[in-house]
Amino acid sequence: MSSQSQADHALVAVRGEIDLYTAPLLHSELVNALDDGATRLVVDMSRVEFCDSTGMNVLLSAMKRSREKDGDLELVAPRPAVMKILEITGLDSVFTVHDSVDALGATVGTAAAK
Repeated sequence: MSSQSQADHALVAVRGEIDLYTAPLLHSELVNALDDGATRLVVDMSRVEFCDSTGMNVLLSAMKRSREKDGDLELVAPRPAVMKILEITGLDSVFTVHDSVDALGATVGTAAAK
């Protein structure tokens, strides 16, 4: 996992699985970005193979916190397996989902996943 901040934006690149064991690390990364002044959180999901309900709850919690700061949390390039979970749970209509980081424009830089 890696993150990059620019002004009030933070891009967090995640890889592997987001589950009971890894969700606390993602939670910490997102909370740290918010504490550092970011209001718009962009989560690059292009390398996430699986995300369980624990991971979805972390994303929802971070979205709520960012919206309290007049920001938002956006997901980028979720793989088909993750997109299916979003669709089944109805969260695809809750989160803003982008096809690629490039679709976001120049306001958010890119960060390589560790």
